[in-house]
Amino acid sequence: MENYRKIIHVDMDAFFASVEQLDHPEYRNKPLAVGGNKERGVVAAASYEARKYGVRSAMSSKLAAIRCPNLIFVKPRFERYKEISLIIRKIFLSYTDLVEPLSLDEAFLDVTSNYLGLPSATLIAKDIRKKIKEQTGLNASAGVSYNKFLAKIASDLNKPNGQAVIKPAEAEAFLEKLPIEKFYGIGKVMAKKMNGFGIYNGYDLKQYSLAFLTGRFGKSGLHFYKIVRGIHESEVKPDRIRKSIGVERTFEKDLSANQTIETTLKENILPEFFRRLEKNQAKGRTLTLKIKYNDFSLHTRSKTQVARIPNENMEEIALDLLYQEPLVLPIRLLGISLSNLISDDLDKPSGEQLKFDY
Repeated sequence: MENYRKIIHVDMDAFFASVEQLDHPEYRNKPLAVGGNKERGVVAAASYEARKYGVRSAMSSKLAAIRCPNLIFVKPRFERYKEISLIIRKIFLSYTDLVEPLSLDEAFLDVTSNYLGLPSATLIAKDIRKKIKEQTGLNASAGVSYNKFLAKIASDLNKPNGQAVIKPAEAEAFLEKLPIEKFYGIGKVMAKKMNGFGIYNGYDLKQYSLAFLTGRFGKSGLHFYKIVRGIHESEVKPDRIRKSIGVERTFEKDLSANQTIETTLKENILPEFFRRLEKNQAKGRTLTLKIKYNDFSLHTRSKTQVARIPNENMEEIALDLLYQEPLVLPIRLLGISLSNLISDDLDKPSGEQLKFDY
């Protein structure tokens, strides 16, 4: 009998917005957007009350205000979000040291072996969610399965404030029925491309050979071939070697207007980027802007200095990189990263890398 790992993916529910509603009772049960205002800016997070009106993260705040006239806008408070995130992280670490944070509000845990010797990952997930609620007042959702890909999908099944498990014996049948756009990592554009080949769910995807998928989708083809069969070998990595630190966002709706793109960079991406730099006390010599257009072509633009790039200069450099060449197509992904990291004592590149598999 094969031994399966026990993986939990914990995802806080509308984290930024929920923190604001927690700290400000007058915002509770009301549509709330973190970031932007009625005239300009970009929504960084939306409460579930706002989502009912179609308000989503990365949406222009002006459009969000049109969709939801009573929408309340608040400025993000990343230090507060970080404070609560650290409480949640301590809860995770009380069960296992195999914790892989993906952001302030989500993480993978490998609880195959855990400090409490508990055999059920489902019960551990429930206990974690209970402790998060008791210690922070916030709700979390969780997914349980034998690999990270399936745990990530499971955590989204019963949101908000719920959890789901996908057992090894159930995985392939579950994936066959799953709409292709629900596969984690397959966005609207890729789903539409797959629809062109008659692929609307996992079963349809499973009918195509590895050679066909790699021929049509490149390296991603192998990934698609494996995941629809419930195969995903990536382990939970608590200690990742860092060579760069960055933030990127894939947008629900492609960005086309230059002003919207610039505002998104300044208000939705750079604040989190600077937070991560501060958290890791990172200094580096190369700033890179990453752009993925809606045709999936990927472009990077970088600037390297002999000495470290001061934080106060990074926004200006990022904007210079943004307009270094004309933006030719609507943008589906935008990111910024710092590399050629420098240690404080030796003023030479450190060997650290911030790598995300999800």
